Amino acid sequence: MNSLLKFITCGSVDDGKSTLIGHMLYDAKLIFADQENALEMDSKVGSTSGQIDYSLLLDGLMAEREQGITIDVAYRYFNTKERSFIVADCPGHEQYTRNMAVGASFADLAVILVDASKGILIQTKRHTRICSLMGIRKFVVAVNKMDLVNYSQEEFETISDDFNEFAQGLNLEEVIIIPVSATEGDNLTNKSANTPWYKGDTLLSTLENADVDLNIADSKFIMPVQRVCRPNHTFRGFQGQIETGSISVNDIIKVLPANEEAKVSQLFVADKETNTAFAGQPVTVCLDREIDISRGCVLVKDADLKISSMFTASILWMDNKSLVEGRHYLLKLGTKIIPATIMEIKHKVDINTGKHISAEGLEKNEIGLVDIFLSEDIVFSKFCDVQAMGEFILIDRISNMTSACGVIEHGLRRATNVVYQKTDITREIRQNQKDQKSMVLWFTGLSGSGKSTLANEIEKRLFALGKHTMLLDGDNVRHGLNNNLGFKEADRIENIRRIAEVAKLMNDAGLIVLASFISPYESDRRNAREIIGDKFVEIYVSTPLEECERRDVKGLYKKARNNEIPNFTGISSPYEAPQNPDLQINTAGIDIAEAADILMREIKKLL
Repeated sequence: MNSLLKFITCGSVDDGKSTLIGHMLYDAKLIFADQENALEMDSKVGSTSGQIDYSLLLDGLMAEREQGITIDVAYRYFNTKERSFIVADCPGHEQYTRNMAVGASFADLAVILVDASKGILIQTKRHTRICSLMGIRKFVVAVNKMDLVNYSQEEFETISDDFNEFAQGLNLEEVIIIPVSATEGDNLTNKSANTPWYKGDTLLSTLENADVDLNIADSKFIMPVQRVCRPNHTFRGFQGQIETGSISVNDIIKVLPANEEAKVSQLFVADKETNTAFAGQPVTVCLDREIDISRGCVLVKDADLKISSMFTASILWMDNKSLVEGRHYLLKLGTKIIPATIMEIKHKVDINTGKHISAEGLEKNEIGLVDIFLSEDIVFSKFCDVQAMGEFILIDRISNMTSACGVIEHGLRRATNVVYQKTDITREIRQNQKDQKSMVLWFTGLSGSGKSTLANEIEKRLFALGKHTMLLDGDNVRHGLNNNLGFKEADRIENIRRIAEVAKLMNDAGLIVLASFISPYESDRRNAREIIGDKFVEIYVSTPLEECERRDVKGLYKKARNNEIPNFTGISSPYEAPQNPDLQINTAGIDIAEAADILMREIKKLL
């Protein structure tokens, strides 16, 4: 069987990516007769004055044909005598960069197109960096539209020098640069008489001879568990795809992250029993003893994978909403999905020069280096060692859209050097000593809604009942613990995270904690709930903005309206109201005693 080459075509807008591949397939007779007839008919109503529009072979969407652009990734399968191919033709427009990144994630080689009349453009550089980020190390640069510069050797060499200079810091294994014309067919499948000064191979020949053998069959065995198969009480198998290496019956494998060992008793590829299975095959692995294994665990043999809850990663930010430190996402690595927090943005990368630039956030299509903290240990590898265990995506927890893709650079030592110290006196013992249940009553609402006043009244009533309490107020905490934080989004996120951690420690001490904070973002309150656990009680003080502004106890709304206070919640910064709070009260039209009576009736049920 011929070897398979998966490659991507990318570059800037109108560089001729679809036309290039379409013309190459057409000239090499790699399309069916009915496709050829349809292409000739469709071209008569296109924008090429009746000449064949080779891009139509790949531009499948109506919008693509109408606008003459590529929007979605078009996958094309074809074969020559030398090898089989899968090509991903990717869009060049900046707003479709995420589509291009998806195409790059599957490819072994990248064909970067450059318009000879325009030279290296910003999107050319962005696509090249993304391909490098995704682990592609072999590049073919097709300098297209050579007919527009009269097949000038000087123009070609200038572009070649510019690209080689740009690519120096990208750690590429091989770069081959070819002068072509996608419309005229020069150097696509046959050497062109228009470029007698070019001594290299044609584009098709270069692709046929490209050496991208990853040797994954000779690597260490790694298989992320995707599913536990339990059809009856006599059979238990662990299913997934082998990412690298091979496995045989009677091999001793290790289960991560538990570090348990077992012997392989049976192997199935699909529904057929076998003695050995190899990389790329979907398998069911049966073991000789019972081990607690679930989706997200990893089976390995002689593989050195890392187990940690912190790592540093390079990411491509894809979300319209900016990335800021402290934001919470879901991270998917292998078959594991786990809550994750961006701890620190170390820098972003200048697309033109590759220089590292200090950054407080990342905007759409920017590349940066970040530290990520996970809610529990996960199995991973550096991307350069094992790609399948070193690449991940970040998912927005509300919209479920992919916010970023990334690759792991290295783990963080602090994750393994800091060990949780267990103590003999537990939260339960402290609660029993105080004869109460510890919990966190989290008051959220706009400034002036009555949160602090209400929390103070509730604490007095709990104290009168003999309960041990502690009141954490937003303004008070900012005088001490959080006096280094401002009111930008990243600071607000960190403010709430710290408070949640402090409240959890006080819960462990057996106390009832009353936390009064605007906490305007739904994601931050959800993160606080995850930190604190089932003792978290969200109380939404839903007093309307008009009433809060009418009260304006501290004169803050007036200052905000006069632009004296930036980032003021409700005026210049949003407040995301809780959708399903545990308790809710509107203090408009009632006095503090009545409001406290209403809340205490519900709180006593929890005590």
